[in-house]
Amino acid sequence: MGSSDEECLTWLDNQPADSVLFIALGSLGTLTTGQLLEMAWGLEMSQQKFIWVLRKPGDANASSTFFNVGIDVNDPKSYLPEGFLEKTRGVGLVVNSWVTQVAILRHPSTGGFLSHCGWNSTLESITHSVPIIAWPLYAEQKMNAAMLTEEIGVAVKPVKGPGETVVKREEISRVVKLLMESEEGEIIRGRVKKLRDSARRAVDIGGSSYNSLSCLVEKWKNESSKP
Repeated sequence: MGSSDEECLTWLDNQPADSVLFIALGSLGTLTTGQLLEMAWGLEMSQQKFIWVLRKPGDANASSTFFNVGIDVNDPKSYLPEGFLEKTRGVGLVVNSWVTQVAILRHPSTGGFLSHCGWNSTLESITHSVPIIAWPLYAEQKMNAAMLTEEIGVAVKPVKGPGETVVKREEISRVVKLLMESEEGEIIRGRVKKLRDSARRAVDIGGSSYNSLSCLVEKWKNESSKP
């Protein structure tokens, strides 16, 4: 593990169970400058504990000079609202380098995952029974988010207001608090635990996935043994 992993896990060790929201949008995911600011303000408004894997905004080249005069524009933290790190000290942890996602998701203090809904991240979240705030960005992620929220019910998704180009801070705060501290959030947490248990049974010996894969392997072996 790297230094960022150690920092995150040490910080998590000192937090209550299921109390921390993990925010990570994949290896390529970024927010616009405006959305990054709304995300920061929304997290502050929610007053919930968080770990945020922060990257430079996607439109950084066009927007950075407006509010980063004299600041290193290559540092993602430079794009946060003034005073954000000070106001959230002790409540949140912002890291701007790669972290081992699975190590954070399996930690007992992690209680939610704001995710881009890439398939690997989705499986990792379900495997460790962490409910999701769906924030899809591109490719198949919107379909994954729809499945998680509308069909399976293990995720919630913030929405943009009419005519808005970003999800506003009030909506971000609402969804974060819903997942992390409401009765509805507890119901979602229960669903994802049941889904985790079902997934584990499926891959155990005699489970549906185990049997299907075993049959496929046997079929390949039989085909390869034919003259």
